[in-house]
Amino acid sequence: MEIAMKPTVSKDPKGEGSYAGTRQYNEGVKDHVQHHDIEKEARDAEPRTAAEAQEMKDAEREGASRSKGEDPSVRKSKPSK
Repeated sequence: MEIAMKPTVSKDPKGEGSYAGTRQYNEGVKDHVQHHDIEKEARDAEPRTAAEAQEMKDAEREGASRSKGEDPSVRKSKPSK
């Protein structure tokens, strides 16, 4: 015999999309940007070989193949050089 379980409803929802989670994430990003050399981290993340560059392109292509597409409400601006 199966027992039906009532779903629990939390008055303080947590998890993906929660206000508390978003606030914590934003504070963490702000702290990281203020205390780390972001430009150096970007340089360190660049591919070191042609094979590694190709591997990164392949991974990006594979990820994009599962995408539902760009959100039309988000406009990308090209970074100025």
